[in-house]
Amino acid sequence: MRCWAENEADDEIAGIKTSIDSRKSAIENSPGSPLNKLAHHGFRWLRMVVVAVVAALIFWTLALMILEDKFIYFPEKYPRGAYDQASSIRNLRDCWVTTEDGVKLHGWFAPAESAKATLVLSHGNGGNISYRYLLMRSLLRHRFNVMMYDYRGYGRSEGRPSEDGVYKDGRAFFDYAVTLPEVDPKRIILWGTSLGGAVATDVATQRPVAGLILESTFTSAKDVAHTLYPFLPVGLFMHSKFNTIDKIKRLHLPLLVMHGSLDEILPIGLGRRLFAAANDPKEFYEIPVARHNDTFFVGGEEYFDRITLFAERVLNSSMSH
Repeated sequence: MRCWAENEADDEIAGIKTSIDSRKSAIENSPGSPLNKLAHHGFRWLRMVVVAVVAALIFWTLALMILEDKFIYFPEKYPRGAYDQASSIRNLRDCWVTTEDGVKLHGWFAPAESAKATLVLSHGNGGNISYRYLLMRSLLRHRFNVMMYDYRGYGRSEGRPSEDGVYKDGRAFFDYAVTLPEVDPKRIILWGTSLGGAVATDVATQRPVAGLILESTFTSAKDVAHTLYPFLPVGLFMHSKFNTIDKIKRLHLPLLVMHGSLDEILPIGLGRRLFAAANDPKEFYEIPVARHNDTFFVGGEEYFDRITLFAERVLNSSMSH
């Protein structure tokens, strides 16, 4: 009798446990259960985050595509700039040149006493030539004729900048430089800084130059886009190419690449990649602790000594051939 009663009690307890487990399971799996509510809200939150991220990527990619030129060119028009300060440069004269597509451009030329060579400078994507007057003055002191000019849409130049347009601007000022009585056409060295590196390289593929200096520049527009906007696929849709790395492979002339070790806009790795792709003879000058816009300030006399030595090697080499 006792065994029968104990078994009956055990069965009742087991039944109660089963009933409790069933009700608990039903509650947990019901749409209104706390666990389901938490999971549902978590899924909704995750979905909202994913949608927001994708929407932001699409928005900024489209914005960069539509406003591409606004992210490349930052011109300042005359009279904004350091024009008054630049007027103190000895023998500085205005130059007006019309490009092959009819755009009127402005530039400066200053001859040096007993000039070693003529430097034709293509500046970066911001400001205008007036902000480079201190560099011009220093180069004159080191006995270089200096020609620098503003791209279309910059300074006192007419028009609006574009990739094809700035290439035409570079060719127009090279062609103008060779007509000047102070300039020996066989002693012209092109110098491009930042965006100007792409311009100077393009000109060098189409005009006879003694040498090429590339400062704080890059390999291609696509690589720059990936560097500045690593999470956006803008490089796939850009119409601007500035494919300097392919062009430099076609050049066989003396090359000096200069880059600040702390360049915060175009990292030095871009300059090294460009240098690696170039043919000999070539040399690389890393400017310690220099950033993008202070290379000649930080480099000091060593900066100008490197340029002078490069120019002397270029000219001695050309005389021996």
